[in-house]
Amino acid sequence: MKALQYTKIGQHPEVVEIEKPSPGPGQVLLKITAAGVCHSDEFVMGLSEEDYTAGGYPLPLTLGHEGAGVVDELGEGVEHLQVGDAVAVYGPWGCGRCRPCSQGKENYCVNASAEGIKPPGLGAPGSMAEYMIVDDPRHLVPLGDLDPVQNVSLTDAGLTPYHAIKTSLPKLGAGTFAVVIGTGGLGHVGIQILKALSGAQIIALDVSDDKLELATHVGADHVLISDEHAADSIRELTGGLGANAVFDFVGAPPTVALATSVAASEADVTLVGIGGGTAQVGFGSIAYDAAVRVPYWGSRSELIEVLDLARSGRVSVETQRYSLDDGPAAYEALAAGTVRGRAVIVP
Repeated sequence: MKALQYTKIGQHPEVVEIEKPSPGPGQVLLKITAAGVCHSDEFVMGLSEEDYTAGGYPLPLTLGHEGAGVVDELGEGVEHLQVGDAVAVYGPWGCGRCRPCSQGKENYCVNASAEGIKPPGLGAPGSMAEYMIVDDPRHLVPLGDLDPVQNVSLTDAGLTPYHAIKTSLPKLGAGTFAVVIGTGGLGHVGIQILKALSGAQIIALDVSDDKLELATHVGADHVLISDEHAADSIRELTGGLGANAVFDFVGAPPTVALATSVAASEADVTLVGIGGGTAQVGFGSIAYDAAVRVPYWGSRSELIEVLDLARSGRVSVETQRYSLDDGPAAYEALAAGTVRGRAVIVP
């Protein structure tokens, strides 16, 4: 079968032929219908050889931590699934035994690192292939009649902002302000989630007019170019008080500095992007009683909730389709910043 793999440190991913896998006991074989392209893949492929090895990533690595498919074959002992079921893959795999895992929060599994458990596409073979092994049926969520191509990215680009925003909802009633920095793959979904679940006015920032046009299209109340004037503009829009919640989907040093500088007293500053920035906190460096959070992905139950939002029509993903053969071109477009929303590979 064909697969898109990262095969050499520092090189672009390539399409290769590999053997079709067979499910072992307790495993599920999926025929992949869609796989999402993410900046996290770029992060992994951008690591030095030393950091890549230290992170426990294998070579070659089949990419794709956003996956959807149809059940093709069941391993021995698998129950409550049928061949032909349409499913989405819950990506942050954990041990299944610890307290967070027992709550469906495998994104915060306390044993994953010690036991070498990796998410698909970020250590385990991922979804950018014609077929994929899922280690346990608990990592599959029914997709039902949702279009897999339009909704596969909700497994990360929807789940991650949903998890980040949900904790801050008590602070986002009527008359409040939420700032979204970065309106690409995750950010444009985050805007829709804020619109659907909160009473806040949404201020969206990005570096290009195209990205801001998308932000307006999906419901942002105000859009700003993210530059040296952005902080002053946010303070003006908020009556000098700052935002009640700031969600940084970039995470670079300049955006993290902006995020902490525009937070109001008792605000949440949530750093979602992995752009290498760190927040400066301490008396006088951030508003009184502001909290800085660094969440990771989301829980299985939250993924079900995100898919329900999609079924209700309140959340959707702007997608650009690529074939598996054109997968390397999708990553080139992602690196160039020309993807509108989310790139999706369709085997």
